[in-house]
Amino acid sequence: MIHTGSGVHLVQCRFCGFLDRESDKGTSQGTGARDGQLRRASPQQPDGIDDLSVSRQDVLWVSPYRYCIPRSHTRNTCTMRLWFLICLTLWFSTVGMALPPGSLQRATQRPVPAKAPDAPASEYAQLFNRQLPNGLEVIVYEDHAVPLVTIELACRNGSFTEPPELNGLSHLYEHMFFKANRAVKNQETYLRTIGELGIVYNGTTNTELVNYYFTTLSRHLPTALRFMRDAALYPAFDEEEFAREKEVVLSEIDRNESNPYYYLSTEMTRRLFATYTSRKNPLGTRETVARATTDQMRLIQQRYYIPNNSAILVAGDVEPEEAFRLVAKYFGDWPRGEDPFKKYPLVEHPPLKASEGVVVTQPVQNVTIQIGWHGPSIGKDDAATYAADVFSFILRQPNSRFQRALVDSGLATGVDLIYLTQRNVGPITLTLQTTPEKARAALRAVYAEIEHFADADYFTDEELSVAKTLLEAEDLFSREKVSEHVHTLSFWWASTGLDYFRGYLPTLRKTSRADIQRYLRRYILGQPHVTVALMSPEAASSLKLTEAELIGEQQGMAAAAGR
Repeated sequence: MIHTGSGVHLVQCRFCGFLDRESDKGTSQGTGARDGQLRRASPQQPDGIDDLSVSRQDVLWVSPYRYCIPRSHTRNTCTMRLWFLICLTLWFSTVGMALPPGSLQRATQRPVPAKAPDAPASEYAQLFNRQLPNGLEVIVYEDHAVPLVTIELACRNGSFTEPPELNGLSHLYEHMFFKANRAVKNQETYLRTIGELGIVYNGTTNTELVNYYFTTLSRHLPTALRFMRDAALYPAFDEEEFAREKEVVLSEIDRNESNPYYYLSTEMTRRLFATYTSRKNPLGTRETVARATTDQMRLIQQRYYIPNNSAILVAGDVEPEEAFRLVAKYFGDWPRGEDPFKKYPLVEHPPLKASEGVVVTQPVQNVTIQIGWHGPSIGKDDAATYAADVFSFILRQPNSRFQRALVDSGLATGVDLIYLTQRNVGPITLTLQTTPEKARAALRAVYAEIEHFADADYFTDEELSVAKTLLEAEDLFSREKVSEHVHTLSFWWASTGLDYFRGYLPTLRKTSRADIQRYLRRYILGQPHVTVALMSPEAASSLKLTEAELIGEQQGMAAAAGR
């Protein structure tokens, strides 16, 4: 699954092809509440999306940063095609891709955020957190509107912890989570018992987070916590079940490879993060999944599934002190482990040395162009993550200069700029969809707009103010459904920490034009980037776009203008 910044998110799971608010039950299909998140993770879909009838060919996106792509939550009037386009841009952050505000830190540092205070700010009066002696973070979000409660286990795992030989195994581990364990001899008994309690369950794998959750009646909270404990601490890793789940994951890879937009996403990720591609590919590879063993599952459990690398979230109809007591009862004796990020530090993704452009051919009718940059990292440049959110939201508004120049002009059917908040380098992705006949002109026009991003008159003070207000409104709207908002909380805990989350709105309000210009000059303007254009073989043969045109080199653009 995946996350987005304040207001942009996916609509189709790249792995299962599911197109609704929630994916089907099963640990391989996440909810879409996070990660793909465009910068701020908003679990809800754009208005009217439930009524959409979309063919697989029309859906532009599958993101590599999460398993299931999150949906975009926005209350503006962007077209549905744009939403699908956005989904496409986020694919590489996922077998999970979701976006909340801000997340990154030094590759050599342990990705543990600063502790948040027990006393919440006014915007988060319902949010409480406490750490157990074994290092387990307990996060409680109190809301008594309905007698339901969601519990979630969040673990700082995912593809950002995976060298090539383990790529995709965090996701495979997720598939094994709801299988036999010490307390339940077989999966059928386990799932039947869950069903009898009315528990809705799921799990998702992202770049920087793997999470599992149960939603049930609040009176079943102790039972749900016990189920979660047994699954987390005492997995059986039955060989027959493991063999079956490997086939399930391999079939998900098959489904991905049948989608033309998979090749756009994978090519972007491969080039944007060429040195450590596996760290940005939660789905993994066919080879690593096929060769996986239960010993590797135990390795992942011992290395990452430890209390001092995990959090338990309890959200809904619950009293905070009772929640803290119950979590301590069931998880207090979970043995602390060695800090995995000290023994196995995060990699340092090297900066791009030069811009690259490539055309990918697949049987599609339209042309989709993506331009990607390395963006800010939580822990290294938090200020830029807020500026990224605000600027993307300014561009997203239908009356912005960006939309008028590209969409209202008829050059593009949809366009968006997205920043994905991450601790270990968040990508910035501009995605544009057009027709083969207008592709060259649209490419020239988008680079012309990029060139002026930092101009003093590119957006007005009013647009800046409105964008911040609407972003704040979207943040509040995203809390409407507690069982989804808890996934947003776990995303922020993993990638940014609760201090960042609590301070998001106050800091957002202070974001200035100077902050945005600094962000643009440091990460976008004049910076090396990767451009991937997806089109049919016939369109590629007719257009003959050069690499110079694709990356926006002036000499290439001028030469093309004379054609």
